[in-house]
Amino acid sequence: MDQALWAVIMTAYVKGTSTRKVDDLVKALGVDSGVSKSTVSRICKEIDGHVEAFRARTLAHTDFPYVFCDATYVKGRVGRHVVSRAIVVAFGVAADGTREVLGLDVGDSEDEAFWGAFLRSLKTRGLGGVQLVISDAHEGLKAAIRRHLQGAAWQRCRVHFNRNVLARVGKAHGEMVTAMIRTIYAQPDQAAVTAQLRAVADMLTDRFPAAAQMLLDAEPDLTAFAAFPRTHWRRVWSTNPLERVNKEIKRRSNVVGIFPDDNSIIRLIGAVLLEQHDEWQVAERSYFSEESMKTIAADTTIEVTATTTAA
Repeated sequence: MDQALWAVIMTAYVKGTSTRKVDDLVKALGVDSGVSKSTVSRICKEIDGHVEAFRARTLAHTDFPYVFCDATYVKGRVGRHVVSRAIVVAFGVAADGTREVLGLDVGDSEDEAFWGAFLRSLKTRGLGGVQLVISDAHEGLKAAIRRHLQGAAWQRCRVHFNRNVLARVGKAHGEMVTAMIRTIYAQPDQAAVTAQLRAVADMLTDRFPAAAQMLLDAEPDLTAFAAFPRTHWRRVWSTNPLERVNKEIKRRSNVVGIFPDDNSIIRLIGAVLLEQHDEWQVAERSYFSEESMKTIAADTTIEVTATTTAA
């Protein structure tokens, strides 16, 4: 099989094309016998070397002030059983404002041991300069951040938090409560953000005491973003920047259905993330301007660290 056809099959696989469709594609290109599943599998394993090199590359070439972490689930076989497998992904915003995929891993669940091993592997590869980690409220991840990324603040995703609050107030009052919480993020500076959160909690206390307490308990985590440049706020107060990547992971993994093992998960998802990483590297615009990244001053680190310690 010539290299051009080989490349077509590999590209089709990474793009989330099913084995049957790959076979039809090969026939359309003039190979009447098509390609068997085992042959497609062997061809796709060539991706492994690229993915492994990508996952093992050094991260010491720059600081990553912002790190986003998230998890999604796929179905995979472990022994004779089909179970949910957790895929954890991290990407960072570098000191020059560009984005990079930092790493991924697959495991049983999102417990502290798994997240801890993942963060530890990133640090071993040279991850440094982290000032803010943005994620959902995974208990295991929160504990792992405290242990392995000391000095970094944690920003709880506002979108996921809002969903948790709405579960407490009921659908009939959801729109009103959401509008009130939204005012917290419309403030001009850190002091105003904190003051508005407390004001909203006070307004909610009589009718929705549980929601009010949730706001007060989460104050340092929901407002961590406000210690950073105002122009960055919209992109660091939630994990929404990861949503498009997660949707693409889901779309391509849905083609597979049930992965035969963890190696196959790493192969496909790693290839998807490598493709995304390369797109970010050649993008005409950075995620944040390099000039704005320089405004993350040393006193911001001190303020955020104090907040995290107090929390």
